[in-house]
Amino acid sequence: MSDSPLPVVADDREEGSGVPATLAGRDGVTLTVDRLDVGDYLVDGRLRVERKTLPDLARSTADGRLLRQASRVAAAAMRAAVVLEGTTRDLTQTDMSRAALQGALITLTLKMDLSLLRAKTPSETARLLCYAAGQLRRTPDGGAPHASGGARPSGKEQTQLYVLQGLPGVGPTRARRLLEALGSVEAVMTASPDALRAVDGIGPKTAASVRWAVEEATVDYRPTLSS
Repeated sequence: MSDSPLPVVADDREEGSGVPATLAGRDGVTLTVDRLDVGDYLVDGRLRVERKTLPDLARSTADGRLLRQASRVAAAAMRAAVVLEGTTRDLTQTDMSRAALQGALITLTLKMDLSLLRAKTPSETARLLCYAAGQLRRTPDGGAPHASGGARPSGKEQTQLYVLQGLPGVGPTRARRLLEALGSVEAVMTASPDALRAVDGIGPKTAASVRWAVEEATVDYRPTLSS
């Protein structure tokens, strides 16, 4: 990593996780705790990270938060990743089946095009964030381009359309209409129900479903970590 300090912003709802405390104790890291609109960590101003423990992955898959959170992180105008923290033993506390776990991972990696990183403990998550930042600093453009010939969308517009199709009731045609009418994924995510209904082909039911998918409850949610 460069000799310059590594700035990390941690969402204040992460304070009980142990990750911010570990980051604060690392040499070269400048930690700020604040409320983030998207994700749990903003690393070096170039990497947006959502942290999930395995029990939280199970809960957020069941209640629909996973799709909402992943959509918002994927729409960030920078590199984005999900850190999946814990061991398979943690899943014994949940009712999540192997098929449901695989479906969640497919959603994150293939549908949302998010990088998936694995860590066993909060301290390993903290080290992983710093290591990832160091790797990105050593790459001039912040990350290698995707190899050609893959199935991932190419170009910003295609990526935006791909993300929008993850919203309920939004297929390729509606995704394009939303993007053309509102201009960006961020604008779609923050649009009012009236603004959504003003888009050709978006009725009250679809508008309500989109708002449900992107709105976050204003509760102080802190997942319980396994010992």
